[in-house]
Amino acid sequence: MVSPVSTNLYTYVGMGVTPGFGTLVLRVPNGIWLAWKSMRARTAVIPAAGLGTRFYPVTKSVPKELLPIFDVPALQLIIDEAIGAGCDHIVLVNSRVKTGLETYVAPQPEVVAKLRDQGRDDIADRLQRIGTDVRVTITYQDNPQGLGHAVGCARDAVGDEPFAVLLPDELRGDAGLLQLLIDSCETTGKSAIELKRVPMSEVSAYGVVTVTPESPADGPFGINGVVEKPKMEDAPSDLIILGRYVLTPEIFNDINDLKPHANGEYQLTDALLAQGLRGDLFGYLTTTKRWDTGTPAGWLEAVLDAAVQNPQAEARLREWITARQW
Repeated sequence: MVSPVSTNLYTYVGMGVTPGFGTLVLRVPNGIWLAWKSMRARTAVIPAAGLGTRFYPVTKSVPKELLPIFDVPALQLIIDEAIGAGCDHIVLVNSRVKTGLETYVAPQPEVVAKLRDQGRDDIADRLQRIGTDVRVTITYQDNPQGLGHAVGCARDAVGDEPFAVLLPDELRGDAGLLQLLIDSCETTGKSAIELKRVPMSEVSAYGVVTVTPESPADGPFGINGVVEKPKMEDAPSDLIILGRYVLTPEIFNDINDLKPHANGEYQLTDALLAQGLRGDLFGYLTTTKRWDTGTPAGWLEAVLDAAVQNPQAEARLREWITARQW
């Protein structure tokens, strides 16, 4: 990986074309040429061990990640996004009580065949990729101890390579932002995370970053500070962390060094802080439509938006709403 010096000091010259690997050649201001091997993130970690208590009693038996976004489970949309960004290995961090997730990612040719009989070839193709074109590894978080702990549970499955993290409570309109983060990590050798500007009244619900003074107003941002859910008056900026990350494997050592918070959780933001203090973290403003499905109301919004994008459902849905004169 590149040393923790601002990439603003480097001139990017070129990269090899071997799939997943490249040779980056940079020239620093003193004229010295540097080169190192880079690796492209092709593994996507999906932390899915949470019990979805906001959706009780439904999630007593149905994993929240399998709730339909109109006619496709949320988990499928997350996997589609990862594949669209070039990932071919999915690591599902699961709870042992959520066996439905493992059933979903297991190959079932009879289900694919039935979908084709129904004329639903698109979703049949997407489902068929899981376990064939795309490898799936299941690992377990036996006790919910925060996002940092969940990501750490994926260490053996990920290995010593960069990887993406996609929070399944957050859906995206396309894979563009994740692709941007993967490109950044490959080019710079540093972790990259998704950010969004929000009113200061909202920052206390999120991780908030401090950016370097030389960062452009619209990014990309060098990040040198991260704080989890600060009070509004203590927040260092209006830039919050959203649910897409591309992380270098060094993050696992940072996670190992974490101390639990008062609630017993190990926060990923603390590990990101360690990377930021080393100059190893960039942030990018989100570039795509986002749905937060972590609450029933947010889930319903995503379902309705998906329904109006479906030619067969849109007219019927609008007719139904009109008949009620809302």
